Amino acid sequence: MATTYLDAKGLLCPLPVLRARKALKRLDIGDVLVVETTDDASPADMAAFCTATGERLLRSERGEGGYRFEIERAAGVPRAES
Repeated sequence: MATTYLDAKGLLCPLPVLRARKALKRLDIGDVLVVETTDDASPADMAAFCTATGERLLRSERGEGGYRFEIERAAGVPRAES
């Protein structure tokens, strides 16, 4: 199981979710994507995205510099072909 990091700080809705979706497509099932954002809409957006696609939101937390999400790649988003 690999961990990939995505810096989406400074981006406004819907860009953090769109970039997370794109990044998840490149991961294998069971891999984890860590996304960092600053948009206040991100907690609701990431939760809705995971619910809609079947990805697992492992952690959602607010820190000093914004938000951090850990999303486990599930079978929900089809894997991108290389």
